[in-house]
Amino acid sequence: MRTWIGYLAMCLGMFMAILDIQIVASSLPDIQIALRIPQDQLSWLQTSYLIAEVIAIPLTGWLSRLLSVRGLFVAADIGFTLASLGCASSFGLAPLLLFRVIQGFCGGALIPLVFTSVFTMFPERSRLLATTVGGVFAMLAPTVGPVIGGYITETYSWHWLFLINLGPGIAVAIVAFSFVAAEPPDWSLWKRLDYVSLFLISVCLASLELGLKEGPTQHWMGWRVLGLLATSLVTGFVVIRRCATHRDAIIDLRCFADRRFRIGCFYSFILGMGLYGAVYMLPLYLAFVRQHTPLEIGTIMIVMGAAQLVSAPFAALAEKRLNRVWLTGFGFALFAAGLIANGFMTHDTDAPGLFWPQILRGAALLFCLLPTTTIALERQPPELVASASGLFNVQRNLGGAIGIALIDTILEQRVPSHIAALVERLQAGDPDAARVVGLPLERFHNLPLGPIDEATKAQVAPLVEQAALVLSFNEAWLVVGGLFAVSLLALPLLRRVGT
Repeated sequence: MRTWIGYLAMCLGMFMAILDIQIVASSLPDIQIALRIPQDQLSWLQTSYLIAEVIAIPLTGWLSRLLSVRGLFVAADIGFTLASLGCASSFGLAPLLLFRVIQGFCGGALIPLVFTSVFTMFPERSRLLATTVGGVFAMLAPTVGPVIGGYITETYSWHWLFLINLGPGIAVAIVAFSFVAAEPPDWSLWKRLDYVSLFLISVCLASLELGLKEGPTQHWMGWRVLGLLATSLVTGFVVIRRCATHRDAIIDLRCFADRRFRIGCFYSFILGMGLYGAVYMLPLYLAFVRQHTPLEIGTIMIVMGAAQLVSAPFAALAEKRLNRVWLTGFGFALFAAGLIANGFMTHDTDAPGLFWPQILRGAALLFCLLPTTTIALERQPPELVASASGLFNVQRNLGGAIGIALIDTILEQRVPSHIAALVERLQAGDPDAARVVGLPLERFHNLPLGPIDEATKAQVAPLVEQAALVLSFNEAWLVVGGLFAVSLLALPLLRRVGT
């Protein structure tokens, strides 16, 4: 019982760290007005958190050996809680960014520690249930984040987006310290720390995140984007070389010797693309096309979280009794169906039309997560579990970052193309184009319309832009769903290694 109490406290800490991205996203306009932040710098509030989080995740293996799992978790939770207080007390962009970086780094350390503890705190017979509980906490946070953020935005000030972390953060630290088993830290690792690798890892992941953020707006051709991506590639290569040869490597690459782990990381990457991509696209569509408020958006998106909770016991039971290869295939096929089903929206699609795709994705989520987590980690030796968990979880974050960059690229480049095509078809009298835009069909008989006055153009232009945006969203849904479908081709590789 003591083990479960400590583990649930750790899950709550992880939930807070993941939730903090989504609830802040709902109130960016309020923060911008309150702190007079320029529009072009507002996205740094999210980017700074994500960069720090991605840097922290792969370092948790080394940090947990240095401080022990309990020591690192409690320290990271306290750092996250204090940084949340700092964010709420910030009076300008610079201090807010500083505290967001601290938040992100500490939050990034909390995430893989939960999945590490499954294999270090529990006997084999209890690991499935523990993984299921951790998976529910991890995947529910991005889903309920918009509704929580929307409620806080409309009811309280933006400061409460951060202040709500204080009570749970203090409670989590106390419970984790009291109930998680203590392990001796290895302080000698400080003397053997590879500071060069630590610096290069930070540069590599930060450059990659920044390059992915800037790429869509620069059409992937600007010198800044290419420079960032080249820096990430070069430093990443050097890091791999150093970690492969250094006696006390910060990241233990021996995990990748297991083919099951490599394939599990691949599916974790794909899952990140779909999960974070869907949670990114749906609020944008509901805000810009359907004009919903943050609270309304969150209420619509809660469907996926509800489906996830309902499916959790079935996923846990199936993972225990059925072949994990087939479960992985079922989960990713179902998630692909949920993504592709969103690829046929119109400007009128709202909550009823979004209901079943969300049900499919929510029901599929744990069928994707549970078997791949077990496949990746169960055969890792105890001394490698922490490193393997960090590397496995960072794949999901990187998949999300690359997925969002892909989506932004589609939206950035395809909207103008769709506008031009729709205008040309409307001028030719195409009734199908008129139906897509939402215009009355009486005037459209596949005959040229002739001259159009300026008043009509002004009236029709917003409808054309909205229709072009919807078509671009549809393409993004289909592309991400197609990647999920293609990922099923890797399943035979799992069968060869046995599950």
